[in-house]
Amino acid sequence: MSEDPRIVRELSDIPAVEVITRAAVMLMSAAAEKLGLSDPDPDNSPHRDLDEARRLITALAGLVTASAEYLGPHAGPVRDGLKSLQLAFREASVAPEEPGHGPGEKLTGPVW
Repeated sequence: MSEDPRIVRELSDIPAVEVITRAAVMLMSAAAEKLGLSDPDPDNSPHRDLDEARRLITALAGLVTASAEYLGPHAGPVRDGLKSLQLAFREASVAPEEPGHGPGEKLTGPVW
């Protein structure tokens, strides 16, 4: 099965900053789901999975750290979203880690 050439052309037209931002938004959304933040009662969310959330937040931290210089005006909101997820993770944890040891904090520095 060959690739649809229209898809390849469309992807080639998308600026790198948009691809990076879309990836960041997907990681943020998935992490929020795994933290249970889409439910009215996150503490009892059937979607809560802190191990999965940790992985997604760490991946997001890596993406944001590696691409911050290319994000331009998007950098601030993406960093704010990452920090919010890191804080939500700490709040959701039964035994919160020390600042600097939470998900992605080796890449971003401690989050308070």
